[in-house]
Amino acid sequence: MLGFLKEPFVVTAKINLNLVALTVMGLINRLWGLCYPRAVVFDEVYYGQFVSLYMKRIFFVDDSGPPFGHMLLALGGYLGGFDGNFLWNRIGAEYSMNVPVWSLRLLPALAGALCVPLAYQILIELHFSHCAAFGAALLILLENSLITQSRFMLLESILIFFILLAVLSYLKFYNLQKQSAFSGSWWFWLLLTGVACSCAVGVKYMGLFTYLLLLAMAGLHFWHMIGDQSLSNVEHETSEFSLSFQMSLLCHFLARGVALIIIPMGMYLSFFYVHLALLYRSGPHDQIMTSAFQASLEGGLARITQGQPLEVAYGSQITLRNVLGKPLQCWLHSHTNTYPIRYENGRGSSHQQQVTCYPFKDVNNWWIVKDPGMQQLVVSNPPRPVRHGHIVQLVHGITTRYLHDVAAPLSPHSQEVSCYIDYNISMPAQNLWRVEIVNRESDTDVWKTILSEVRFVHVNTSAVLKASGVVGASLPEWGYRQLEVVGEKLSKGYHQSMVWNVEEHRYGKSQEQKEREVELHSPTQMDISKNLSFMAKFTELQWKILTLKNEDTEHKYSSSALDWVTMDTNIAYWLHPTSGAQIHLLGNVATWASANAAALLYLCLSLWYLLRRRRKIYDIPEDAWQLWVSAGGVCGGGWAVNYLPFFLMEKTLFLYHYLPALTFQILLIPVVLQHLGDHLCRSVLLKSMFRALIVAWLSSVYFVYCTFSPLTYGQPALSLTELKALRWKDTWNILIRKQ
Repeated sequence: MLGFLKEPFVVTAKINLNLVALTVMGLINRLWGLCYPRAVVFDEVYYGQFVSLYMKRIFFVDDSGPPFGHMLLALGGYLGGFDGNFLWNRIGAEYSMNVPVWSLRLLPALAGALCVPLAYQILIELHFSHCAAFGAALLILLENSLITQSRFMLLESILIFFILLAVLSYLKFYNLQKQSAFSGSWWFWLLLTGVACSCAVGVKYMGLFTYLLLLAMAGLHFWHMIGDQSLSNVEHETSEFSLSFQMSLLCHFLARGVALIIIPMGMYLSFFYVHLALLYRSGPHDQIMTSAFQASLEGGLARITQGQPLEVAYGSQITLRNVLGKPLQCWLHSHTNTYPIRYENGRGSSHQQQVTCYPFKDVNNWWIVKDPGMQQLVVSNPPRPVRHGHIVQLVHGITTRYLHDVAAPLSPHSQEVSCYIDYNISMPAQNLWRVEIVNRESDTDVWKTILSEVRFVHVNTSAVLKASGVVGASLPEWGYRQLEVVGEKLSKGYHQSMVWNVEEHRYGKSQEQKEREVELHSPTQMDISKNLSFMAKFTELQWKILTLKNEDTEHKYSSSALDWVTMDTNIAYWLHPTSGAQIHLLGNVATWASANAAALLYLCLSLWYLLRRRRKIYDIPEDAWQLWVSAGGVCGGGWAVNYLPFFLMEKTLFLYHYLPALTFQILLIPVVLQHLGDHLCRSVLLKSMFRALIVAWLSSVYFVYCTFSPLTYGQPALSLTELKALRWKDTWNILIRKQ
């Protein structure tokens, strides 16, 4: 029974020593001296704030992209025991002892190190020689800009890692297609492609470009599969075989759809789910979110609105927040001051009580929802809820004056909104407003606290109550620089500045004014939960990320996309406070020049081959041509999709935005070199000379790497003369202290 124990278990494994050596060199290259400098380096001041907020579970919004990259950085902080207590207020600030610098920088450094063996494997999967693949990995290893970017708490190295992993996974999947479709390894690499793509997009939206490239490649390969006669066997095709082939194609299509579309979408949602689950506390970014979102967070608005009635009824006391919420959140507000008799442009006003949008919580933000047919300002028993389409009057809680509509102070094309004062003149009150629930599910929906987004349409003029001030119009001194509110003519569409939601709400119980003023200052008692679903929170947060734009200001080290190709710019990341030690984002000049030359040579050779093939002249074998085209599609296509979109972007750009495109361009160098050696250097002498030139060129790459390593690693400190000698271009800003 135990006879199988008579023979030993034997495990055999093939170890690629090239891959092992490159991985070890990559780890040493990226991890050496990782804690130096123990100070905030460039954008660590930006990402560090988010790490601290994660540690404290405080909600934030970052308009630069999805949360997955931030969560990975926060994971490093968590593993290092970081408590989030550090003031990220300036570049160069020394880290306190509670900040685990090595742990925070570890994941970006590991990602950067693993890009080296990934580059090697990508060239192998493209069917290039091990020598060419090793050369590609060495170029990534010795690229100063990639080293610098991976040694700090930044996201580009993580992005590049997932991009390269996605490309490698797809190539492995594609190469398994004919031999072992639907095998375990086939499924593994296909699923890993989708996972890596979703992670790349989850780190930064720049990852979307490579994802789209791989989707295009998958679509093209599937199209070729449909017409592949070796699969369909057209000459001997039977109806039974045809049905089998069609079912096989359907299975292939569904497998790709699930792995490359469904799973990435699910993972993208999961990033936000974890993000929102972690950040459950109110924070400084709450104000740009809707009241419903704010109320779902612990503390802040949730503390104020806890226990409010859900349904707005006649007699309800409410505050109305404008939904737009930018550049400032504000609430419908009034005070005893009136509009001037004449505005600055000479137009006359109603001289009625001012109505504004006020960006702070105040007792003058309270309004009472009144039934026009009744005089009472309290909620009846049982309450009579207000529904979509109902006519109401809005009474200012403190002054008891009615919201009224007549020309606006700053917007002559709009109506002035005021609170009506009876001056015993022939000016009839026009204070009826129709409630329209914008996000209603039916025309009988009840107006709900926080959840309902409503607009108020003036019955007499059909003008819509609008906070025009949130899009740039502030009142003069007589209006205390508060934001203008107007009546805008109703149109088919609507702007968010026309939409309001009830934020604070109580059922009014006091008919007498003095008692009501006391009531307006008191907390509510009823207990009704208003938790948002995950999809509602995801939709709102995603929209804010896509539409929220910080004011782009000119940065000292910002640049244009044209500056990147020739590296006419650099970025000073850190400067030692006393010595000349400094860190710069600068590339390996030899590598960048070679990458540009390789891209240009690839383009020229491709055009030459295409023209010759058009004339039925085939300079290289068909398999070499297919190899040339596929390598260009991956490497050249990767460079194009990660570089060209920046010419269409209206944002502040920096040199590090070019690094994903540069990585693909570097991979193109050994592709071109192997092609030249295999097909253009035909004699033994030419091949020998070509190899000697490659050795000399690689030596120059290593020389440039060593020359600029003090600016890559920040040590050793350089003298004034040495720093000046490193300024190879007049456009580089090397920091030189005045003596």
